[in-house]
Amino acid sequence: MNDVSTTIAGPSLAEFVAARTVVGRVARQTPMESSRFLGRTVGVPVYLKCENLQRTGSYKLRGAYNRLSALNDDERARGVVAASAGNHAQGVAYAARELGIRATIFMPVGVALPKLEATRAYGAEVVLHGDSVGETLQAAAAFAADTGAVLIPPFDHHDIIAGQGTLGLEILEQAPDATTIVVPIGGGGLAAGIASAVKQRASELGRAVRVVGVQAENAAPYVASLAAGAPVQVPVVPTIADGIAVYRPGELNFAVIRDAVDEVVTVSEDDIARALLVLLERAKLVVEPAGAVAVAALMTGAVQCDGPVVAVLSGGNIDPLLMQRVIAHGLAASDRYLSLSIGLPDKPGQLARIAELLAEANANVIEVLHTRHGSKLQISEVELKLSVEIRGPEHRDEVIEVLRRAGYDPVIHEE
Repeated sequence: MNDVSTTIAGPSLAEFVAARTVVGRVARQTPMESSRFLGRTVGVPVYLKCENLQRTGSYKLRGAYNRLSALNDDERARGVVAASAGNHAQGVAYAARELGIRATIFMPVGVALPKLEATRAYGAEVVLHGDSVGETLQAAAAFAADTGAVLIPPFDHHDIIAGQGTLGLEILEQAPDATTIVVPIGGGGLAAGIASAVKQRASELGRAVRVVGVQAENAAPYVASLAAGAPVQVPVVPTIADGIAVYRPGELNFAVIRDAVDEVVTVSEDDIARALLVLLERAKLVVEPAGAVAVAALMTGAVQCDGPVVAVLSGGNIDPLLMQRVIAHGLAASDRYLSLSIGLPDKPGQLARIAELLAEANANVIEVLHTRHGSKLQISEVELKLSVEIRGPEHRDEVIEVLRRAGYDPVIHEE
């Protein structure tokens, strides 16, 4: 069999193995859980690699610690600087604390409070700057140039990729029968590391393993870049999967992913919200939207599997306020939550009548707005806006039919 290490850019298998020893000083071997629900959905055994349970809440600690461990004495004395809205910030801060290195982390002004507090709690000095990660990165680079601090990139570095690839070696040991691994892709450090380490180790073992990357539809530079044959910049539309929202692949990451990842697919915002809800309900796992995209790809059928598959849950750092919104969106996308409006005559008893009909249909009302204000309303009309809990598509249709049989014309609103 050909030596795969000679055809894949980036770290060699020996470097991944060495990185595992280094990373093992701080990173825990996270659990590999099976999911019968997802297995029934996909038709093959499904395993969940729970990196959301990693220290600092994501895989980022692996690459950060491996990179910082490789610094020489002079570089350590100068300190390190990084820019991030969350997971990379926490990974670098934790790694720096463990190695006794001074860390300065630049974060956007609007960063989620839990991520800000966690980064500070790990001992880093946090500087809030800019409204976007792009502005924050520029500020961190300027700080490095002015002070001599070593800039720690989030994904585009040999040592970072080697550290993230230690996750791939764990996966093959914990799920030796897996034939497919599905990985989130942002800048590409995780996917590059896992794909390269897995392909090289699998080749050594005389077997084949497919690696599939997943991006959010609203931020998918790898799809365009792989089609073009080189890294290209794409516009990034806001996405709930902010942890993988990048506008351009890393140079080294692209080269590795081009060589080692078999396919890159995308998932929608609704797909991600549904996946997060399934992980919360069925697996009892708190996962951030970026960490749920692999499961979203399996649920939508975007990834075809002929044997056991591993979905990497890359992180669990989610702001509770965002979780509240995403769960509500996931409930609506899964036909578990119905928003509708009904025009009513402005006379007593109408609200009570609607309540009776919904009770008849076994629908639970969550929220009600009764208003006379609306440009399309007649003087003698009011509008009733309702949020209702339902039990799926069939129950939704039943609720609507009950209202229509009673002479009302409900209008469904998409969340």
